[in-house]
Amino acid sequence: MLLTISTTHQPATDLGYLLYKHPERAQSFDVASGKVHVFYPEASEERCTAAMLLEVDPVRLVRGNEGAHGEGWTLRQYVNDRPYVASSFVSVALGVVFRSAMAGQCKERPELATKAIDLRVELSAVPCPGDGAMIARLFEPLGYQVEATRLPLDPAFPAWGGSPCFAVTLTATMPLSQMLGHLYVLLPVLDGEKHYWVGDAEVDKLLRYGQGWLEPHPERELIARRYLKFRGLTKDALKALREDDDAPADDARIDDATVSESTEPHVTLQSRRMDAVASAIVASGATRVLDLGCGEGQLMERLRDYAQFEKFVGVDVSYRELERAARRLRLEGWPDVQDQRVVLMQGSLLYRDRRLAEFDAAALVEVIEHLDPPRLATLEEMVFRHMRPRTLVVTTPNREYNSVWESLPAGGRRHDDHRFEWTREQFQGWGDGLAERFGYEVRYRGIGDEVEGVGAPTQMGVFTRGEEVGRG
Repeated sequence: MLLTISTTHQPATDLGYLLYKHPERAQSFDVASGKVHVFYPEASEERCTAAMLLEVDPVRLVRGNEGAHGEGWTLRQYVNDRPYVASSFVSVALGVVFRSAMAGQCKERPELATKAIDLRVELSAVPCPGDGAMIARLFEPLGYQVEATRLPLDPAFPAWGGSPCFAVTLTATMPLSQMLGHLYVLLPVLDGEKHYWVGDAEVDKLLRYGQGWLEPHPERELIARRYLKFRGLTKDALKALREDDDAPADDARIDDATVSESTEPHVTLQSRRMDAVASAIVASGATRVLDLGCGEGQLMERLRDYAQFEKFVGVDVSYRELERAARRLRLEGWPDVQDQRVVLMQGSLLYRDRRLAEFDAAALVEVIEHLDPPRLATLEEMVFRHMRPRTLVVTTPNREYNSVWESLPAGGRRHDDHRFEWTREQFQGWGDGLAERFGYEVRYRGIGDEVEGVGAPTQMGVFTRGEEVGRG
């Protein structure tokens, strides 16, 4: 499999500094699938081309596993297209031989690492289902000009028709590290296969290499589904990719449109939501905070910079989410070692736990809409009767605002896992009933840009125990 990267940036031989590969040397590297060769077919001040040739050794791949899956399986491992097409083998090779370039490092020319330069990528054979339109769907939104030509099944026998592979040329102006990240993720997506087990680590890899471009990509769900192969992992990735994890697919574009005339940096709805909840908790005067359904720990990350807080406890039913929270909060050694101020606990909010009782403040950020009515009633009892925080902040989507998103079908919900989405009147009716029943006062506000007649996209209720009303 041959991949070339060319530039006409002046001087073009700067490509050698960016790739950490000298234009006057041919180098070879061992990888698990075979050998990778890097060389320069041309290297002048005006134009420079780096080539990566991957030689996949199918015998090495199956040696030791022969007979494990039967004769037919073994034969398929030897007779296949893997040595000749762009696939996960190529992605792994990119990560091995161009690791520093992918990380955006360039010691000799540090200013080049973030500089947008003219780039041209040519791939000799890219597998793609259907008519190849997916290639443009994936790369054009990222700023590439795409040329894709279907390859014949056998040039000697034109009557046999075309193969499922395409010769692809991509041209764009961007930092080299960004382009390599795109290739690393999208080549396995086009192929639809991976040569290794797809587990939890692949979710983190997708988020790491997709950071900054995958969130707003119009095909992010397709990308996540084909990259991860498994439905459960795909859901986890999509939830993490959406900084507003309850918004429809084009939420980022709509939110951009609302601030397009502003000179202020774009702020996502999720960021506004977390800022609003954090402000309410800070204003409550709390020192001990309970984050119920803490997810990745975004709220605790905001609050831990305030000296007033002595302790945070984050609770989530998902161990994977808690792992991400531990990384975000830099909890070295978690779960064996816990920070003195920050504690992460795996558990359900539907069972009584004495460790969660009598905190100064608690938060339920985009949690209640994921529960069926009987389970929501149980949550109400656990939180308001047994945990009984002095201040409780609850946020949930405003159903009336859904009409703003044209991509959301009439009557549709923002997330497949939402059991309900309330209007402002329904949310306030629910909150008023709980406040009266459990001895709280409650006030409401919207979060995000308001639209006349439908309100803000998120609604928030701040519950304060009766004896605390008026303090602070």
